[in-house]
This record gives sequence, structure tokens and C-alpha cells, in this order.
Amino acid sequence: MKRVFWGLVVLAVLSLAAVFFYYNSHKTHGRADFLTMHWERPLLPQGAAPRGFSELEASLSPASCGTCHQQQWQDWQQSLHARTMQEGVLWQFRLMSQQDSNRCMDCHAPLAEQKALVAIEQGWPAAPKGDLPHYVAPDLAHDGLVCAACHVRQHKRFGPPPSDQALSGKAHRGFTVAKEFEDSRFCASCHQFKEDGGRTAGKLREDTYEQWRKTEFAAQGVQCQGCHMPDRRHRWEGIHSPEMLKSGITTKLTKTDKQLVASLANTGVGHYLPTYMVAKIDMQLVLVADGKEQVLAESRIGWQVDIQLEKEAFDRRLKPGEKLELVAALPEGVSKGEVQLRLLVLPAEQYERSFAHSLTFTDELDAETLAMVQAAYDKAVATRYALVVQTVSL
Repeated sequence: MKRVFWGLVVLAVLSLAAVFFYYNSHKTHGRADFLTMHWERPLLPQGAAPRGFSELEASLSPASCGTCHQQQWQDWQQSLHARTMQEGVLWQFRLMSQQDSNRCMDCHAPLAEQKALVAIEQGWPAAPKGDLPHYVAPDLAHDGLVCAACHVRQHKRFGPPPSDQALSGKAHRGFTVAKEFEDSRFCASCHQFKEDGGRTAGKLREDTYEQWRKTEFAAQGVQCQGCHMPDRRHRWEGIHSPEMLKSGITTKLTKTDKQLVASLANTGVGHYLPTYMVAKIDMQLVLVADGKEQVLAESRIGWQVDIQLEKEAFDRRLKPGEKLELVAALPEGVSKGEVQLRLLVLPAEQYERSFAHSLTFTDELDAETLAMVQAAYDKAVATRYALVVQTVSL
């Protein structure tokens, strides 16, 4: 049972921070030095707020940041970063040690103050005693990857070079400009395992930065932020977004007298499609006629592994520039209707299987934990969507 559960801790395994590239705050050191310092784990507590800071300035809550940075806060609320500490992670903490849970939180809720709140909530032995500082809201841990996780260290603010629309003034006593916020290595802290990180079939389970680094996007200087934070929007859209997915692929559907030929190419994604083992895309040729639907052919795009993360069934992720082709015979006797090239997108497919399996352990998991797993499963399934990207008439 213990082995099974460790295999099921998919979210925790996939999100362990892996590569801590070099960095050193606002002093005149190299960019690599800055990154190492900024993302040195575990992040240190903020400490006492500077004299003269208002309650609002000292607060680590995203809502407080949103008082002035309204667009960024609104975008963040709709992002996956705001949902990194929901039931899919929290139910696993009930089975894990504090040490292992903290490693998950290095990316899911990296602030020391967030880890302290979770320790108190979970009743862990090493939970802090007494009240936390006034600038720590009770719900800060459940806010997930908050603004302060990237922008605040010891109450000092850091950010990219200001744009023309940047706020003026001296709130927080100003901020330190760091070009590293526009560098893909900034994202690699959570989106790349180091060489000795978790692997399945010899492949790193978190490898997005290295996938990008080998592409023409990297060669041309197109950083992660260029696609996932256009105009500095804090949405970080990816495969969960139909529009984002459509912008990264090129499809084609043709019909002859006897068959249909469809193709899907990764022409605009700066890494594998999908990048991780979590998401899948079912590419389908679907006949729609007489009010009925029939799948004529289908193929799954993605990296399929078992829920213990030990065995690979197949790896059909598309590298940048790669194409998948799907062929189907035209059904005999059908002269009306249409055939659709349809994509059934399952952004959380790996989690769906993992959570569904965990729900079978009704004798080992208490009612509250099972309820959390059920909520996590429901949310994973709810991320599914279908796209009709091409159509031909019969």
C-alpha cells in the first residue's frame, strides 16, 4: 500500500524544483549568480518588515499586490499559478512527511511563510509555535504560487525593467530591476529537473527548459515569457487554453475518393507538445452524419506512463517541427455529412488516472481525504475540452 501511494504522488513528484541556476540579487554580479541567489531553496523568511512600511506594503497576499497592480492580479487569479495548492496536492500531504511535502512546496507554495502555515494546518511536529508575522494572511498558503514568490525577498521588491506603463512612485521604497525576469532560466527553477531528478524510461519527468533550449526559439532569443507572458500578462497560458493550443499547431485535412488524410504539426510550441507526461491530445477523424458521430481513426499525442511513474507505454510527444499523420478509409454508402479533424484535449489525463485509482482505496483513506481526492479528480476531468480544427464535406 505504501509503495502504491508513493507512486500516486504524481503532483508532488512532477513539481519538485530541480535546476537552481545561478543568481545574486541586486548587486553587480552575473545573471547566473542572480538566479542562484533568488531561487536558493528553501526560501528564507521575510523577517521583520522595514520601519515605515504600511500594512499594505508589508503584506504578502496577492490581493494586497492587486491594490496597485490590478491587471497582474486579475490575470494571476485566472492562472494555474493561483491553483497550485488545491486538493490535488493537499490530499497527498496527509500521507507524506513534512520534509517531502516541503520539497513539493518549493514550487507549489515556496515562501517560508506558506510552508509554516501548512505545517500548522497539518499538525506537523516541526510546525512553528506562536503567531506568524502580521503580514502573513491565514489563507496565504492556499493562494499557491503568489506574487511574492517571484518578486519579494526579505521585503525587497524585484522585477523586470519597467515598461512605459510601469507604476511610478516609491511604494515599497522602490524595487530592484533584474533582467533575469525576462530570461527563460527564471522559469527553469520549477520547470526543469536537474540531471539526477526523477526519470521514467530514462527521461526526466520535468524537462521543459532543456526542450526549449534545443529549439530555434532559443536560438532566436524567444524566451518562455515571450509566449506565456505576452505584454507581461500574468496568465501563463498553455495547453489548458484552446486559443493557446491552436496558435502553436498547424493542421490539414484532405479527402480523396477513398480516404481521408489528416496531419497535425508542432509549428509554434517552443518545446514538446505536450511538454510533460500529464497532458494528452487525442487526434480524431470523426464522421458526422444523420445526427450521429463515428470515430473513423484516432491517435493519442503525449507521453503515456503508468500511475506509479515506472513504466512507459509510449512517447508520442511532438518535438518542434514534428508532424503526426492520421489516415482513415471513407465509409461505404455514406454520401452526406462531414468529417471533422477533432482534438480531444485532456490537460490533466495523468492526474485523472492517478486520482481515480486512489479513490478505490476506501478502506485505507479516511472520509475527508477521499473527499479531497474526489474533488481533485472532478477538477482534473473538468479541464477537458474538444476542438474542431478542420472539416470536409462529403
